[in-house]
Amino acid sequence: MKQFRQYASLFLFSASVLALTACSPKGTPEAKQETKQEVAPETVHQNVITLDTHVDIPLNYMTEAMDPGTGTDAQVDLAKMDVGGLDAAFFIVYTPQTNILEVTAENTKYAKAREIAETRFTAIHKLTKTYADRIELAKTADDVRRIHKSGKKVALIGMENAFPLGASVEDVPMWAARGVRYMGITHMGHNQFGDSSNPKTQWGETESMYGGLSALGKELVIALNKAGIMVDVSHAGKTTMMQATAMSSVPVIASHSGVMGVAKSLRNLDDEQLTAIAANGGVAQMVALGSYVKALTPAQEKFKTDVRIKMGLETDAKLFSSSPEVIGKYFKALEEVYDIDAKANVVDFVNHIDHVVKIAGIDHVGIASDFDGGGGITGWQDASETLNITKELLKRGYSEAEIEKIWGGNLLRVLQAVQDGAEY
Repeated sequence: MKQFRQYASLFLFSASVLALTACSPKGTPEAKQETKQEVAPETVHQNVITLDTHVDIPLNYMTEAMDPGTGTDAQVDLAKMDVGGLDAAFFIVYTPQTNILEVTAENTKYAKAREIAETRFTAIHKLTKTYADRIELAKTADDVRRIHKSGKKVALIGMENAFPLGASVEDVPMWAARGVRYMGITHMGHNQFGDSSNPKTQWGETESMYGGLSALGKELVIALNKAGIMVDVSHAGKTTMMQATAMSSVPVIASHSGVMGVAKSLRNLDDEQLTAIAANGGVAQMVALGSYVKALTPAQEKFKTDVRIKMGLETDAKLFSSSPEVIGKYFKALEEVYDIDAKANVVDFVNHIDHVVKIAGIDHVGIASDFDGGGGITGWQDASETLNITKELLKRGYSEAEIEKIWGGNLLRVLQAVQDGAEY
């Protein structure tokens, strides 16, 4: 799953760039004037709560085949969190998007989505029960601080894609009671709640299905506010995101997004969106997924186009109607674009943080890896390398107090505000 989603993100990024007039950044944002650090990076890293707001898990999580309490090939497990000093993470209840045009209230596709959501939710709870001496589930900002102080790792739960709610928002209070603390409106492809940033053209979707939020999507924002669940605008189309942010009575988050000011992609946030998040009191968590961190060069774009033409996969419909073998061969061939120019690295990633600070301010930025869901950049390939982010922030001249905000303080402030505004 991880490999396919990683390749798929590469493909979708290319489509986004073409739609927005492909270009790559001509330079990186100016770093803050470097200052002499009197405190070692390891000390700063230990002093702050490092919180990653997006860690995906496979469907076989917490089974003999994938036990994060033991050594695994996953990007995040308890041992890697220990090595890298990653204190807390939102583990994700992710549900793939289904063609909304083929779904009705009685359709079994909603039932299948709920089954997938239950599987991942159950696995997260099993993690915290099986390894209760090493990691604990947090439901509040105070829980996060208490658990961290105890020396244990912190698990939180986020839901990527509200699709499994089905044709109503009746289940929102139930998910809140079970510990879900943020919920994404959409994913790749429009759903019953609103327009996605990445319409599925292979399903015949156009840029907009509702003009932003659907009527049910507006109900969702209200329901999430009442339940004390953060509204997550990552993956939402710009109009959807702007409407949800304007509607929300409490701050919103973008749980794992990049910024257009550094790398153009339909998945990334532009300056108007960053300004709206800041005005709302929210936070944009920068994502370490390579294709959203660093734009492809014109030479790389040409290479990808040439591959598609050579394989007879000029349209999305042709690509996604192909056999798994052909699709796999295509995405494997795309890996050669990195022979033309290097993959994204930690420097590229922190450029996104710099940009948010410049546009929205230091109180409105955070960090998300998207590990085990396509994330990973040179220098931060898994949780064991988390310290490298703190090192780069220090090189840019950020103070320990600012790094504390970026690594988790801003997100915890929003979580507290959302829960203070809850009605039950």
